[in-house]
Amino acid sequence: MPPPNPPNNNPYAKAASAYGDNARKHAPDQRELEARVLLKAAHMLGDLQDNWENLHGEALEKTLKYNRQIWMMFYDTALENPEGNRPNDLRSNIINLANFVFKREVEIMTDPQKQKLDVLININKEIAAGLMTKPAE
Repeated sequence: MPPPNPPNNNPYAKAASAYGDNARKHAPDQRELEARVLLKAAHMLGDLQDNWENLHGEALEKTLKYNRQIWMMFYDTALENPEGNRPNDLRSNIINLANFVFKREVEIMTDPQKQKLDVLININKEIAAGLMTKPAE
């Protein structure tokens, strides 16, 4: 019976190792991922504005739901991690901003007007820009 290949000579192990190294190098960090999701939502909201005359209620609901889910994640994280790595004032700001987003979405659903989307688009873009800035160490 031949001896097993040493780990460094196993082509499958080499491929798996190379894949893992590549994935680690190119995987976005949490802040970048959150920024991308916020920018996607801002883009979706902007598309609604651009096509407002042909807008279907279902598209508005779907887009606002997507945005709300993002902000619900921020809200839940701020509430559930009081001793996390965020200062209390930042946690409080996240909660207040999320509450504002939720209220604004209700306003939009009850009285749809395309200019009401502006503030949601701006908030998402500004928070995304902040998330893409590397924090000071």
